[in-house]
Amino acid sequence: MERAQKTLTTAVGAVVLAVIATAFTWYRLGPTTRATVWAEDGDVFFSEHLQYGSVGSLLHPYAGYVHLLPRLVADLAFHRPIEQYAVTVAGASCVVAGIVVAAVFVLSADVVRAWPLRLLLAAVPVIVPIAPIEVLGNAANLHWLMLLLVPWVFTAHVKTWWGSAAVAVLALFAVLTEPQTLLFVPLLAVAWWRRPLRDALRALPVTLVTLGGLGLQVWTALTTVRPTSAGDPSVAELVKGYLLEPLAGAWIRDSFMVTRAVVAHGSFVVVVPVVAIAVLLVAALVVGSWRGRIQVVALAIGSIGIWTAALQANSSGNRGWDEPAGLLQAMTTVPTRYAAPSAMLLTAAVVLAAALLIGPRPTRRSGRVPLVDRSRALRVVAAVAGWGAVVVVVAAAVGSVTPGLSQRQDGPAWRPQVEAQTALCRADPSASIVVHNAPHAIDKVWDTAVPCRLVVGGR
Repeated sequence: MERAQKTLTTAVGAVVLAVIATAFTWYRLGPTTRATVWAEDGDVFFSEHLQYGSVGSLLHPYAGYVHLLPRLVADLAFHRPIEQYAVTVAGASCVVAGIVVAAVFVLSADVVRAWPLRLLLAAVPVIVPIAPIEVLGNAANLHWLMLLLVPWVFTAHVKTWWGSAAVAVLALFAVLTEPQTLLFVPLLAVAWWRRPLRDALRALPVTLVTLGGLGLQVWTALTTVRPTSAGDPSVAELVKGYLLEPLAGAWIRDSFMVTRAVVAHGSFVVVVPVVAIAVLLVAALVVGSWRGRIQVVALAIGSIGIWTAALQANSSGNRGWDEPAGLLQAMTTVPTRYAAPSAMLLTAAVVLAAALLIGPRPTRRSGRVPLVDRSRALRVVAAVAGWGAVVVVVAAAVGSVTPGLSQRQDGPAWRPQVEAQTALCRADPSASIVVHNAPHAIDKVWDTAVPCRLVVGGR
């Protein structure tokens, strides 16, 4: 009875948190951004849904891998009036973000006991300053959110088979949406590290789903031609780019301002934060629980690994930060989309490290108490460092909470374009209309051909 009541309370709390996170994400987008269709959401997922249908498009590859969640979001939008396609996609994408927040909050309970700190950790994907620029509120970038989810899904110590099934479902959606979740597969060993054996076996469903889903992603990557060219960044470009975009974007929405500060005042602008973060992470590794330490390492390495892999796989992501021309460009342009997931993982690592420093530290099985627990001065220093990091993260979130910089902030809004051409569709229901999407790019036009039958159907 007590377990059932606790499960019900957890479920209700998760739903409430998901709703709040969804609403917050929706607010951060702003009215024009959420009314504008983003790139692949109109050009690829819309057109391929028309071509292959609801079922046929679900696992159809694009750009070398499977995109399950974006396909589902597009399918949902087709069940709404076509003039509401943009807001439906934006709303559904915000719901996915809310679910990720709620899932991380629940799954991280064994590592971060204090619920306010766990709430901050879970909220990272929707509060990071640069997240709304391109990642939040569109289906094409939902795969980045999966990278915040899988470290907790893969390491979950669930207590029931129902919980095991729920975690496996989350894993299924994650790995069939983002192939880079492969980087976190070693974390599955944490889920199996349990006694007795019957408890460890509850990791079997998530393991089978993960390996099967990633097997499909690997097969798709090997048998599908990617239209984008691979990059060849130098180590200097990777490092400088990371400092100027993911690191800067984790604390300030207009991250190009950091580049200007570096040019004007020197590299200490980014070196000082790097040193502070490194000290914080190392301190957390000293005093944290074994699962906490593993997660800190996974999130920190994941932040750097995702950034490196993205620039290696996509030449479009490299802006030549180690050259004067690249710095000039970085001083006036919004960050590349690859900066957002890396910034999210870095922020999550910082919040988790802070929580480990603030919270109670585990004693060793031998009965010896860690040095930091025997010294009151060290406990105070650890707590101050942890709370200091929390204040910085919260301040960064508050400073960028209002709708602002976005790749869709100038439209073009979807609905007015459809309504302006409705008369043409009534005149010729067999024709199609063209609707423009964001972003405005010189080398790529993101347009959607909308059949008139969808515009005037039932009218």
